[in-house]
Amino acid sequence: DVQLVESGGGSAQAGGSLRLSCAASGYAYNSYSLGWFRQAPGKEREGIACIDNDGTTSYAESAKGRFTISHDNAKNTHDLQIDNLKPEDTAMYYCAVAGGYCYAGRPASSHLIWGQGTQVTVS
Repeated sequence: DVQLVESGGGSAQAGGSLRLSCAASGYAYNSYSLGWFRQAPGKEREGIACIDNDGTTSYAESAKGRFTISHDNAKNTHDLQIDNLKPEDTAMYYCAVAGGYCYAGRPASSHLIWGQGTQVTVS
C-alpha cells in the first residue's frame, strides 16, 4: 500500500520560513505526480504545487514566488519550502499522489492517496 506521511509543520512567525516534507512508501506507479495542498478552517482545499517523477513542477498562481516544491533524493522525500510566511498561510497542509503527470491546475480529486496532514500556524 502507498503511504504518505507529512512532517515539518508547526508554529512560525510571519516573515519566517518552513520546510514541509512528504515521505512516501509503497509506490506502484511507473509515473506519478506528488501534489501539496492546504485547507484552512472554513475554506476549500486548494492546490499549491505538484512535482512528478520527471521533475516537472507546476505552481498555483497564488503560490508562485514563496513556495518551492522539490524532491530530496537523499531523504527520498518531496518537500515544500514556504518562505516569507504570512498569517493567511495558516492551514493544514497535505501531500497527495496521483498516477500520471504534474500539470497546472491538476485537481485534488485526481489524487487517490493522501497523507494525514501537517498543521502550519503563522502569527
